[in-house]
Amino acid sequence: MLTVAAPRTAPTGWLLRAVVSAHAAAIAGQPVFAGVYLTGDYAGLSLHRAGADVVTSIGCLQAVVAIAVWVRLRQAWPFLATAALVAAETVQYFAGLDGALWLHLPLGVMTVVAVAVQFIDVWRRPVLRQEAGGA
Repeated sequence: MLTVAAPRTAPTGWLLRAVVSAHAAAIAGQPVFAGVYLTGDYAGLSLHRAGADVVTSIGCLQAVVAIAVWVRLRQAWPFLATAALVAAETVQYFAGLDGALWLHLPLGVMTVVAVAVQFIDVWRRPVLRQEAGGA
C-alpha cells in the first residue's frame, strides 16, 4: 500500500510563522502599555513608545520575510497582507506621535486584529510552494 506524506510547511513558511508570532506577541503588549498610561502611570507611555518601535521593526522584518515567501513559495498573499498592515502601522505610529488619538486608537484596534488574523492564518495550514499558475 502506497502512503502519501502529508504536506509540510517549507522552511521559509516556518520563518514567516516565527516572525508573525513575534509580531503578535509584541503588538499584544501595546494595549496593555497604553492602559497602564491611561490609569495614571506615566511610565506606561515610554513602554508604549518603545513597544511601538519594536512592533514597527518586526512589521518591516515581516515584510522582508513575506517577500521571500512570495519569491520562494510563489504565494503573494503574505506580502499583500503584510504591506497593508505595515502601512496601517506606519499611519498609526505617526498619529500616536502627533497625538491624533481619534485615529490612533481605532487604527490600533484594527492592527491588533489584523495581526491576530495573520497569526491564525499562517498557523492553520501548511505554508507550501504553489504551482507556477497558482500565485
